[in-house]
Amino acid sequence: MSSYDLLSGPIKKYVRDKRWEALRPIQDAAISRIISTEENYILASRTASGKTEAAFLPILSKVNFNESGVQVLYVSPLIALINDQFYRIEELCKYLEVTVTKWHGEANRSLKERLLKEPNGIVLITPESLEAMFVNKPYHIKHLFSNLKYVVIDEIHSFIGFDRGIQLKSILSRLQLINTNSFKIIGLSATIGDYEEAKNFTGRPLVTKVLLDKTAKDIEVAFRYFNNEKNTVELSLDLLKSLYMETKDNKVLIFPNSRGRAEEVAVKLKKISERVKGHPNYFSHHSSVDKEVREYVEYFAKNNKCQNFCISCTSTLELGIDIGAVDEVVQIDATHSIASLIQRVGRSGRKDGATSRLLLYATDRWSLLQSLACWLLYKEGFIEPPPTTAFSYDILLHQALSITKGHSGIQLTDLVQDLKSNFAFSSIESSEIREIIDYLISIDFLERLQNEVIIGIEGEKIVNSRDFYSSFVIEENFKVLNAGNRVGELPFSPQLKEGENILLAAKIWKIQFIDFKSKKIEVVPAKDGKKPRFSGSGGLVHSRIRQQMYALLFNTVPFDELDEKGIEALEEMRRDFSVFKINSIESELPFFISEKKSGLYTFAGTKINRTLHLLFLSAGHTTILDDSSSLFHISTSVEQFISTWDKLIANPLVIEELLSNYLKEHSDKIIGTKWGIYLPEKFQIALMKRNYFDIPGTIAFLSSGFKLVRNSAVVAD
Repeated sequence: MSSYDLLSGPIKKYVRDKRWEALRPIQDAAISRIISTEENYILASRTASGKTEAAFLPILSKVNFNESGVQVLYVSPLIALINDQFYRIEELCKYLEVTVTKWHGEANRSLKERLLKEPNGIVLITPESLEAMFVNKPYHIKHLFSNLKYVVIDEIHSFIGFDRGIQLKSILSRLQLINTNSFKIIGLSATIGDYEEAKNFTGRPLVTKVLLDKTAKDIEVAFRYFNNEKNTVELSLDLLKSLYMETKDNKVLIFPNSRGRAEEVAVKLKKISERVKGHPNYFSHHSSVDKEVREYVEYFAKNNKCQNFCISCTSTLELGIDIGAVDEVVQIDATHSIASLIQRVGRSGRKDGATSRLLLYATDRWSLLQSLACWLLYKEGFIEPPPTTAFSYDILLHQALSITKGHSGIQLTDLVQDLKSNFAFSSIESSEIREIIDYLISIDFLERLQNEVIIGIEGEKIVNSRDFYSSFVIEENFKVLNAGNRVGELPFSPQLKEGENILLAAKIWKIQFIDFKSKKIEVVPAKDGKKPRFSGSGGLVHSRIRQQMYALLFNTVPFDELDEKGIEALEEMRRDFSVFKINSIESELPFFISEKKSGLYTFAGTKINRTLHLLFLSAGHTTILDDSSSLFHISTSVEQFISTWDKLIANPLVIEELLSNYLKEHSDKIIGTKWGIYLPEKFQIALMKRNYFDIPGTIAFLSSGFKLVRNSAVVAD
């Protein structure tokens, strides 16, 4: 029997009405397994391969929606993705007369109230909205979700390895407790780097299977190199002219690596287009652009069939929001991860038989080298594994407050047991849970009444804030308004002064007035301006990318994807590093010495470099780390530094103790998480060692016994 034959009559009619010639590979595999088994599944398939239908076609065929209660819960990382997927899922559900309800802060209140009166169908929701319901209206949770059959998690990779994912895992565990039967979990993703970790995310890895679609997609790639010789903050005019010529006749997404750069690209390309009488459709799209403006851009891209357009965007368009056909994707400077590159490349060539087109611009030679390394690893099929999330003491603290608030007080032993049995915190001992709860009592976040705990006076201030529902820090911004219309929002910086011009929503604005009390900025259109400054730092680069960069410097393989300037830049770097007589990149590292300075190239990942940096600091060495090139500038004695290096190589297992002792003695160096700042110091140190550093990776790195190979001539840095 074919997969199509297993579908219910109404769903078969949906497929026929769509005039699909055949089911796609991931759909074919998912339908037979989801319908015939009671297991969890992770559906791993490239962007635009039909994963949403692969989950919902069999679920809608299998589930009896006449039963009481919500039957299917769809969890999304973005409200925008919920709004986008709503129409897709609703169209499917019309064939069965199944109700689909959006549940988030912007959703229709009357539709939510109708669902509460008669729980049924499918609900689309974010983790934060579920958390808010657990905290404020726990009776709604049981009323709505005690008879769930399936939970579908879209873009599951965006949760795995992050605090938000631990929060979602905890919520899923709490939902299982109130459910009459165990619900199944279906995860959807195009970029999973560790399938075992994805299986663990469901809480039942032994009954979770991964369905992997390895269908290849043709990709055309080209590199463009424009060295920023003047070392200016802004992109060169030559690069912008090239970018305009490459994109003017297509539907294009451009991904710079920051919101400020996205604005610069959108505004300057628009100016060039105006001068040469090109099309006017240049937009910016990122989290600081007003929601209604972003939605208009998405609508225009999806529904406009004739006009070309160019959207300069950040990760807001990296995930699965449907904006229709895109001809080409442009990346400006190297992505920090291959997972991100995969998501972005997948935005073009979405139609069957179409080729994805990727254009990579680099503005310095290290960015060019990293871009090339990422591309080669992408072709190999490598995806970074997610960060470890064991021992998430900070999210446990948050969930302890959430559970206590939701129960309006709880027996202390029950609270400890609830947290210990929660599969999100299985690695944390009961004694550690009790220690954290006792600390919360001591700081008045919790109050003990005999054998019960309730929310304390200080805790009330925390749990009653809207900010409580999320695991991430919410940026404090000023609203930007023009004649009463919202343009977007910006974090306050010294740049924001009355009379200054800024770029936002692909337009130039002059700041007329800043209201600090209400946090509003009034602007009017202007002719020239500066890109806004946003908070945030560069992303984490995995060691595998850096190792590939190292390998590229010590081989002679040419790359046809590079333009002439890119070829020259790569050859120049290879000549510069030829002064190091490296025989094996697995056991030797370049160490340069000149009259005025010295330095070590580690070619290690960001978190290993951070760990080494603190180890050098704890040994009394002043070093400056340039992570983009993995270069430690050393200002102390070369002999002393080499002596320290040899000691670390000889006994790498001491580094955890060295790191812990240093952080205990220098508590001001501890970088806290949103909820970690309320933990006892020893747990804050444990979290920082896990989140900010990479102790196992550094031990493995040092255990390789790297020898430092000195240069035989003057080195360019």
